[in-house]
Amino acid sequence: MDAPTPASGFHMADVRRKRPSERRAVAVGELRAGPVGFAALAGKTLPKGDALAMAEVAGLQGAKNAAQLMPLCHPLSLEYVDVRCVPVPERHAIRVYCETSLTAKTGVEMEALTAVQIGLLTIYDMCKAADRGMVMGEIRVLEKHGGKSGDWVAAA
Repeated sequence: MDAPTPASGFHMADVRRKRPSERRAVAVGELRAGPVGFAALAGKTLPKGDALAMAEVAGLQGAKNAAQLMPLCHPLSLEYVDVRCVPVPERHAIRVYCETSLTAKTGVEMEALTAVQIGLLTIYDMCKAADRGMVMGEIRVLEKHGGKSGDWVAAA
């Protein structure tokens, strides 16, 4: 169907003529806490349980549901998702990393970014009783591979 562009101007990218290729993306984000909140996170002593383990599971679920959260994001059949929470003691921070990959007609960056954000939000939710001053940020794509535009790695 070659219908006119919707009045809103929004439309999902047309990937019908693209060839599937192997695609991979890695994203990262960080949550900074105070000394008390970080100690509870790293020591796994929060009332709600191990926030880092739960954030990894929640991030995985977030990656799988990215298209339900963003109207123009293509639903993808992910072949691999790995979410890792890494404590950075000198900064009282937790970094959440996500790697996603699949063979498809469109990229997988949004799924990696969604996983990171959902992981960070889960940590915040589970730790807010111990530290309300936490800050989330520096969420970004570190690298992407595959597709028409090829490989890209963020500057250090």
